[in-house]
Amino acid sequence: MSISVYDQSVGRFVPMLNNLDAIVAKAEAHATANDIEPSALLQARLFPNMRHFIFQIQVATDIAKGCAARLSGADIPKWTDDEETFADVHARIQKTVDFLATLKPEQFEGSEKNEIELTLRGTKVQFTGQSYLLGFAIPNFYFHITTAYNLLRHNGVELGKLDFIGKP
Repeated sequence: MSISVYDQSVGRFVPMLNNLDAIVAKAEAHATANDIEPSALLQARLFPNMRHFIFQIQVATDIAKGCAARLSGADIPKWTDDEETFADVHARIQKTVDFLATLKPEQFEGSEKNEIELTLRGTKVQFTGQSYLLGFAIPNFYFHITTAYNLLRHNGVELGKLDFIGKP
């Protein structure tokens, strides 16, 4: 049995983005219940030279939409990175899920062999569709979702493993 590129990408991005949206909702409720200024969580970072919570959401959503678009042959949606509120963050996640819902499994057929070229920090990097998905996009996607989760946990939001991975 083989697992399709669609299932490996969109099939994982959508549930994780939905989990992320639920985590953001818990952060929002935590801020309200504890009279915490929302920006304290939205701009949270673990270290001064680290990017803040909203940035983690922006990158996770950019990776999901970019990866799925590159593998399916769709145009990558271009969005401004101007989120400032919990409502903005929820909207960004939903916009990503909505875009992913427009893609069909057949658009991904054979994409594991596609050539994908990215420019990363000024250097061109070549991938096959498979190496891009498994060695770059998925690890980066999970890194930024994990970082967002950890920023909220560090700031007192009550979250557990099932919030991250979802309920079976």
